[in-house]
Amino acid sequence: MKIVVIGGTGRVGSNVVRRLLEAGHDAVPAAPSTGVDTITGDGLADVMAGADSVVDVSNAPVWDDDAVREFFTTSTRNLLAAERDAGVGHHLAVSIVGADRLPDSGYLRAKVAQEAEVEAGGVPYTVLRATQFFEFLPQIVEAGSDGDTVRLPTGLMQLVAADDVAATAAELASGSAVGGRVELGGPEALGVDAWARRLFAATGDDRTVVGDPHARYFGTELHGGELTPSSGARIGTVDFATWLAMHRMGAVR
Repeated sequence: MKIVVIGGTGRVGSNVVRRLLEAGHDAVPAAPSTGVDTITGDGLADVMAGADSVVDVSNAPVWDDDAVREFFTTSTRNLLAAERDAGVGHHLAVSIVGADRLPDSGYLRAKVAQEAEVEAGGVPYTVLRATQFFEFLPQIVEAGSDGDTVRLPTGLMQLVAADDVAATAAELASGSAVGGRVELGGPEALGVDAWARRLFAATGDDRTVVGDPHARYFGTELHGGELTPSSGARIGTVDFATWLAMHRMGAVR
């Protein structure tokens, strides 16, 4: 199969490309650096020619609420139009578990808008909703930093390794469209503050972690299990200890 990977030069995308190539597919990484721009449309027609499937793991280069929404909706519309013209049979978009349960977050609202474009786009599709990545835990923790303390939400988060996300995306992209969502989470759910304590214990960070139910997670409060997958979700194989060991050995891609 020819499978185009939008965002194929990034952390997850390059991993998906590698896995697809190892499985014998013609995997084509597509990004501005390879001459494909999903906002302007440059290069889309050429890269889609003969493609069987498209995986979209791209991320917005901006964080402002309106700009993020504009990126995801415009990019997705342009992708789907090019796919329809080329007769592509499967569009797989990677999204976020709980996106529709946290409307106060502009980024998550943008992902919901992206999903809506995919669902209405006329190309057979699969939406892979993954929980937050282990790889982003340091960034999540630093968002709550205040001197010698870190104030973080107590809401549950079920971190998953980017490697598991890439493996699942590669598997799904080489199969038939689901016509709905597939959820993927990590092996364990902990409060965001508890994840920070585990990270600090492993890295020797002596800052104090304060659990605050009202601390915000990317602009929104967490009230329950919004960031955990539903029953029946796929569960990744890489736990925190394994991920940390991979990370320290430089094996995290």
